[in-house]
Amino acid sequence: MGRVTHFEINAEDPERAIKFYRDALGWTIEKWGGPIEYWLVMTGDEKIPGIDGAIMRGEKMGMGTYNTIEVDSVQDSLAAVIKAGGKKLSEIDTIPGVGLFCYCEDTEGNKFGLMHTESK
Repeated sequence: MGRVTHFEINAEDPERAIKFYRDALGWTIEKWGGPIEYWLVMTGDEKIPGIDGAIMRGEKMGMGTYNTIEVDSVQDSLAAVIKAGGKKLSEIDTIPGVGLFCYCEDTEGNKFGLMHTESK
């Protein structure tokens, strides 16, 4: 079963968005050391239920917020998404040191990510 484990907030101006979420909600936000502009967001104490996420420049997938769903197999889950009437929006990418990832769209036009983390 897939579970939402991460969110991405797309921003025209990531620095402005980072300032907003730090000031408005007290989130801790740090630049990721990977190959794209990506800032990791910690929304609170790990002992309290909730998820963390990221802020990214909204050029790749457009604006909006996307939830990432952790799955056992990106390939199998992508096939199930397509069989159920959804769409593949990106190729399956390897995120160095993290795992496999791709963007999808459900039957209602909502966009989301599928992720298989290497450590899982």
